[in-house]
Amino acid sequence: MAGWEELKELEEELSKTKYNKRTEHAIGLLKAKIARIRRELEKTKSSSEKFGFSIKKTGDASAVLLGFPSVGKSTLINKITNANSKVGAYDFTTLNCVPGILEHNNAKIQIIDIPGIISGASYGAGRGKEVLSIIRSCDLIIALIDSKKLEQLDTILKELREAGIVVNKKKPDIKITKRPYGGISIASTVQLSINKKTIEEVLKELKIINADILIREDVDVEDIIDAVYGNRVYIPMIVVINKADLLSEEELNSENFKEFIKRNDALLISAENGTNLDILKNRIFEKTNLIRVYLKKQGQKPDLKEPIILKKNSNVRELCVKIHSNFIQRFRFARVWGSTKFPGQKVGLDYVLKDKDIVQLHLK
Repeated sequence: MAGWEELKELEEELSKTKYNKRTEHAIGLLKAKIARIRRELEKTKSSSEKFGFSIKKTGDASAVLLGFPSVGKSTLINKITNANSKVGAYDFTTLNCVPGILEHNNAKIQIIDIPGIISGASYGAGRGKEVLSIIRSCDLIIALIDSKKLEQLDTILKELREAGIVVNKKKPDIKITKRPYGGISIASTVQLSINKKTIEEVLKELKIINADILIREDVDVEDIIDAVYGNRVYIPMIVVINKADLLSEEELNSENFKEFIKRNDALLISAENGTNLDILKNRIFEKTNLIRVYLKKQGQKPDLKEPIILKKNSNVRELCVKIHSNFIQRFRFARVWGSTKFPGQKVGLDYVLKDKDIVQLHLK
């Protein structure tokens, strides 16, 4: 069985191979081999391996602050939440996870300051396995990078990917049905940019020999790998560039810097000076996919000061459950103002609510 050294060699080979139509097939197979070897190596580790961090989730949603040591995570969490994370001008100030609550738009969002990630975290470097394990259960990743070290983002994305964490992407619509014989059959409902021969070879590298594959959207090799292993988590992420106050006008206006911000939809802040922190709070709220629903009693104006916070795409049933456990049994109908075709429209339990909807519940 291949070891970690061989895995690193393959990853180095991949990083040096330029992508084009001629190398597309070879790169696909290389990615599949890397994924298979990594999975085999992970399986050999003791199942009794313990992680040292444990966080009790509270609030309406949770987000983790992820970044290299000394990037300013502790300063930021102290500014936007009620946390008291230790701050120091040296690496690895935060050795444990520090949670805080961001109160914004009437929502309570748990922000977790985790130890700084370093290159090789997915292999376990710098307690990386412990750090990355926490991220898998969160609702949002806040990637904080140094304004003078934009290359940090590449490392963060690489470590997340190798830990089975896919950012800003939904789960690929690929169905794999294994069978005892017959080889590989690939069907798609859309035009694929990837060659079907490459898909077949990738599947064989991943030990899928006989199967029916149905693909309902354009995909890449990594999507195929994710569909085979099924242990990936898909989490939204925002990129935040800290220490804006340290940049010169020339650096701020450079084409490379502007392109980086545009490509990654990055937000430039200064945690130390408080620059753009209100914008950051809004982005966190939006990316955690929370909505506000206001209640209205019969004959009264709606209470616009204390909304019920729900996850995006929640329906009236989930609203009832959040208010009181017996509301489902007592439910007759609801009236909704906001997202309905006309004001006060009568709806049932399955009606999907939108942000700032006003709801009047009618109970038995």
